[in-house]
Amino acid sequence: MNEQNARMQAMFDGVAPRYDCLNHVLSAGIDRDWRRRAIAMLDLKAGERVLDLCAGTGDLGFAALDREPRLSVVGIDLARAMLARGERKKQNRPYTFLQGNAEELPFPDASFDAAAVGFGIRNVGERVQAFREVARVLRSHGRLAVLEFTVPTREPLRRLYLAYFRHVLPRLGGWVSGRPEAYRYLPESVSTFPAPGALARELEDAGFTRVRWQLLSGGIAALHLAGR
Repeated sequence: MNEQNARMQAMFDGVAPRYDCLNHVLSAGIDRDWRRRAIAMLDLKAGERVLDLCAGTGDLGFAALDREPRLSVVGIDLARAMLARGERKKQNRPYTFLQGNAEELPFPDASFDAAAVGFGIRNVGERVQAFREVARVLRSHGRLAVLEFTVPTREPLRRLYLAYFRHVLPRLGGWVSGRPEAYRYLPESVSTFPAPGALARELEDAGFTRVRWQLLSGGIAALHLAGR
């Protein structure tokens, strides 16, 4: 395991006990709507197999199963403690959690109909390699949805967003989780993440086609959809 992956594994294992609660509180619950919209764009059908990349505790995969219960979902993540919490949430639903690396997916070629990643690709050191791996494991005409934070471009939302992200969120998240370094990392990682157009080009470089995106909640998040 490389240094970046080891750091991410340790950090997310540390915040796992409070992760879901803080996601909902710090986003005022908007994150649930974002996940539902990402899943809706995939147009999932009964019987399809779905990859939840950088799955964490499985919220995106569970959103897929809420929409279409007759799916088979596989979630992969580095952080064992996050996966353990997901296991406790699944309630006999067809969701399989695996520990693994997004840059080296342990699946055969063309083994999934669709894939999604929610607020996790930002933490992957070699994004294009991870996207190539997703393209490899998707079947022909497979779909990928990528949901990630971005920085609004319009004022005054940009100024308010940055003030919240840089000052309020790290203090509140650090206080509740007991892991201030993790909630300092969040705004730092968002500020260095590619803008939506640049991320679309990375997806194309990885072999995806028909890449498009939309901004959510005034540009606080971006949702990309790409095809194979």
